[in-house]
Amino acid sequence: MERSFADSKELHGLRYCWLRGLKNASEQALLTAACQNIKKIATHLARLEKVCCNSLG
Repeated sequence: MERSFADSKELHGLRYCWLRGLKNASEQALLTAACQNIKKIATHLARLEKVCCNSLG
């Protein structure tokens, strides 16, 4: 979990809040989390495809 927060800060710009207000800051954090989740899903799908293709051929 701590690594995820570190990645958010270092790679996704969550070190500083670019938007003002609680609502906007929350939206920024949620969008950052969504982006991280999409990247994680894409990585898992790519690995799964690689494993499936290697086992077939």
